[in-house]
Amino acid sequence: MDPIELKVARIGNSRGVRLPAKTLERYGIGDRVIMEETAEGILLRPDRTATPKLTWQDTARAMAATSDESWSEWDAVASDGLTDITWDHPPVRRVAESKAEYLARDKKKPK
Repeated sequence: MDPIELKVARIGNSRGVRLPAKTLERYGIGDRVIMEETAEGILLRPDRTATPKLTWQDTARAMAATSDESWSEWDAVASDGLTDITWDHPPVRRVAESKAEYLARDKKKPK
C-alpha cells in the first residue's frame, strides 16, 4: 500500500488526523483505536475489545436467550408490513411562516 499524507487538524488543545473510510473498513476500526508508540513510529490498531453493533434480529435473539419472557410474537410484529409504508411526508407549512426567499447579493466592493 502506498503512503498517504494526512492533514493534522487542531481539536481543542490536541491534534488529530482523519483516516480514510476504506482504511477504517479494511481494518475493522469502529469508535476506538489503540495507539502504541514504537521505535518505528506511531502504530494505530483496532480496539478488539469493543463489541460490534447487533442487528435488530440479533438483539431480539440475544434478549430472548437471556430472558424468561416469551418472544414468540416477535415474528408477527416483524412481518406487520411497517417496512412497506412510505414515511416521507411533505413538510408542513405553518400559516404564520412566509416562504423563505434568498437573494444572491453582489459581493463586489462598492466603488
